[in-house]
Amino acid sequence: MLTIAGLTKTFNRGTPNEKSALTDITLSVGRGDFVTMIGGNGAGKSTLLNCVAGVYPIDAGEIRVDGASVTRWSEHRRAALLGRVFQDPMMGTASDMTIEENLALANRRGKRRGLRWGIAPGERARYRGMLASLGLGLESRVTSKTGLLSGGQRQALTLVMAILQTPKLLLLDEHTAALDPKTAGKVLALTDEFIQTDGLTAMMVTHNMRHALAYGNRLLMMHEGRIIVDARGEDKRRLKVEDLLGLFERASGHALENDRMLLS
Repeated sequence: MLTIAGLTKTFNRGTPNEKSALTDITLSVGRGDFVTMIGGNGAGKSTLLNCVAGVYPIDAGEIRVDGASVTRWSEHRRAALLGRVFQDPMMGTASDMTIEENLALANRRGKRRGLRWGIAPGERARYRGMLASLGLGLESRVTSKTGLLSGGQRQALTLVMAILQTPKLLLLDEHTAALDPKTAGKVLALTDEFIQTDGLTAMMVTHNMRHALAYGNRLLMMHEGRIIVDARGEDKRRLKVEDLLGLFERASGHALENDRMLLS
């Protein structure tokens, strides 16, 4: 589903602020895989997702999604293949539009748009059904402005918008980091349910080691722009937090000093 070969990304090349963010990343993610990604600040996790999404042009390498080389595609063109949920709940929705208008926009992502604007009864019924599955009462508020929703409600709505067209690849960039623990747990449970029910291929960045272990069938740990741990299947299921700390120390040569990861 996703193939990355020799991906390299450096920011501010040739300046005093030059920063090597990704170095020769080679990765293959199979259809239906749910990959969790963990690592310290600046490890390259979010940069990798942004390169896949087309936010950042890459310096070298190739990115293929479902067999198509998207390396030179614009972010807009890649949006037809990808679903994304961001760390900031405000980024994934338009505050001044209603809930159903946001959903309608997501449903038309990557499609040709004419002068007609309208939401058919069948479309509206589908939106209400998906919102009802969230258990947040949003199905009765479809005409409410999205800006009136709480952060957790907006993030749940963004999740529905991201999977509305069954994307080839779902990218989740610390999408529960800004939420309180209870709401984060609810959104994570919904995420896992949608991924399993629809058989989605997904990559989820997290700072929380327990979340990285509890969700998905594969775990990647990154450090200084490289993948240093790749555990999958039964090997991943047997891992505990202390195992991850040991793997990090052996692979990187020093102990993990990221408080967010250690205290989550």
